[in-house]
Amino acid sequence: MTVAGYQVSSDPARLDFASIYQFIASSYWAAGIPEAVLRKAIANSLCFGVYNSDAQQVGFARVISDKATFAYLADVFILPQHRGQGLSKMLLQAVIEHPELQGLRRMMLATRDAHSLYAQYGFTAVTNPQSLMQIWQPNVYQLK
Repeated sequence: MTVAGYQVSSDPARLDFASIYQFIASSYWAAGIPEAVLRKAIANSLCFGVYNSDAQQVGFARVISDKATFAYLADVFILPQHRGQGLSKMLLQAVIEHPELQGLRRMMLATRDAHSLYAQYGFTAVTNPQSLMQIWQPNVYQLK
């Protein structure tokens, strides 16, 4: 899928950290994340940017993966003024089709409100949630 005037790239040199940080640090899932923590997360992930015709970054997604068996999709966003054009779908298609993410046994994500979007790309509710465990520290960024 393509959207006229926009492109997706996984080139880390193109990422606009200031734009990414501004959005993610105020998001519901990572409010208050320290800049150094996000820099480290991005450096150790496969990241995707969505760019307009002026080469400005308008979207982002980050995949944490061993690139062999497992991946976790995180920090997905499209800036509000660019929503409603199919950019999230273009971004997710690029993630799902990326050569380094083929043949994985499992890809997971967490979302509060975009279940129907992710379902279009094969994501389903966890079949046996009782088998999953976590260490959950929702206020970890406020404690630092």
